[in-house]
Amino acid sequence: MLSQSKVIIVKGNHFEYPEPPFNPPVVYPELTKIDIIKDIDTNNNVYKMVREGFRLAGFDLANYGTKEWNPLRFLVRPGETVFIKPNMIAEKHKYNNDWNYVITNGSFVRVIVDYLFIAMDGKGKIMIGDAPQTDSKYWEIVRLMGLREIRQLYSKFKDFDIELLNLQDEYWVTKDDIYIDTIPLPGDPRGSVIFNLKQNSYFSELDGKDIKFYGAHYDIEETNIAHSKGNNIYVIAKSPLIADVFINLPKLKTHKKCGITVNLKSLVGINANKNYLPHYIFGSPDVGGDQFNKQEIKKKVENILVTKVKKILLKKNKLVQLLSGKLKKLAYKIFGNTEKVIRSGNWIGNDTVWRMSLDLNRILLYGNVNGTLSPNKRKRYFSIVDGIVSMEGNGPVAGEPKYTGLIIMGLDPAAVDAVAAKLMGFRINKLKIVLNAFEKNEFPISQVNYDDIECISNFRQWNKSLKDFIPSDSLRFKPHFGWKELVDY
Repeated sequence: MLSQSKVIIVKGNHFEYPEPPFNPPVVYPELTKIDIIKDIDTNNNVYKMVREGFRLAGFDLANYGTKEWNPLRFLVRPGETVFIKPNMIAEKHKYNNDWNYVITNGSFVRVIVDYLFIAMDGKGKIMIGDAPQTDSKYWEIVRLMGLREIRQLYSKFKDFDIELLNLQDEYWVTKDDIYIDTIPLPGDPRGSVIFNLKQNSYFSELDGKDIKFYGAHYDIEETNIAHSKGNNIYVIAKSPLIADVFINLPKLKTHKKCGITVNLKSLVGINANKNYLPHYIFGSPDVGGDQFNKQEIKKKVENILVTKVKKILLKKNKLVQLLSGKLKKLAYKIFGNTEKVIRSGNWIGNDTVWRMSLDLNRILLYGNVNGTLSPNKRKRYFSIVDGIVSMEGNGPVAGEPKYTGLIIMGLDPAAVDAVAAKLMGFRINKLKIVLNAFEKNEFPISQVNYDDIECISNFRQWNKSLKDFIPSDSLRFKPHFGWKELVDY
């Protein structure tokens, strides 16, 4: 079995994804147990690379190359439940119809499902789900990812169930990027669990300070009731919590509010109320905030105006909605476009999102369905990062494609994210979301020390200790413009 401190990096020379249902390039010996593969897809390099990653990791190495090879037998047992979480943030790029570098490609889901079927001896349940952005169309994301085709392949097995889950509790109707209406959605069919982390939250050190958070949408009061007076409350979808195993399939991307989004940030997708997730603190560092990088009269005026308009928009006033859409372009001319001006916590000084993200990781790893945490009961976890076509610049939905041809895998979310950051060419000491995940406490996110992380790769240059990586080892990702200090090349 792979140790927590080892991270696998597979480098390929292809940047194309196969088409659904993502059949393997050859019928490998171990796949004869599945009996669903009628055709092959010689263009499926993702399958080949993930399989090579399993080999590099030493998974069931004694049986490699035979029909008895069972690389995931260490992770899951027959009859258990596995939750697979791809990055399903949105059905397209913010400014165009591209999607392959925005969300996890469905080919990663297919290969992991195949090997889970082998490990589970065809008996058990797989849940595939996420909570996309509130204004994203889940059904369209499922179509693009080919998830229904994968589920159909396995429909013949009565003891092996694949369930597709939309964890969104509501869908926002927008027009011209302005909120118009809310359509309630069922969310997780198993319901949700309320956690109050109190002193076990990464926000606890901010308790008692005169600050005000902004969450995921216009109802500011809701966010601040959840995170005030010693309370730090989250509402979490129940399905990921009840699963025996959690498999994260994130996309390799930059992020405007926390530098990168890989494993640690991606857990916003397990929550059942996005407005309980603080995104920034109003104001600049001068007044204890991280919304802006510096306090200016223009930004104070902007804050007052925007906050008042958002309160009115919550009431769904048609005239205000119409005027807001028309005035938004004018506002950008006066206050600056978000693609060029630092606002909304989109910069390296954001001291909020890393705390929220690590809280969610703590809940997933140690959380019980009664809303408590158990330090001696840690969920089994595995990650495979889709870095075939990654995103750089203005991530997570408005950046540019980066053709990297990478797969990264490991058992420790912080270790995998640290390797991802180094490969991107970023400074770990500037990435609070990664750096603080190695902190030792009662509920540690990482079970390893940063200096102990070892990389195993088919690319000789990366086959070494992570602390020995040098700037020339990186792929030189361009960070979001508010994170320029992150660059280490």
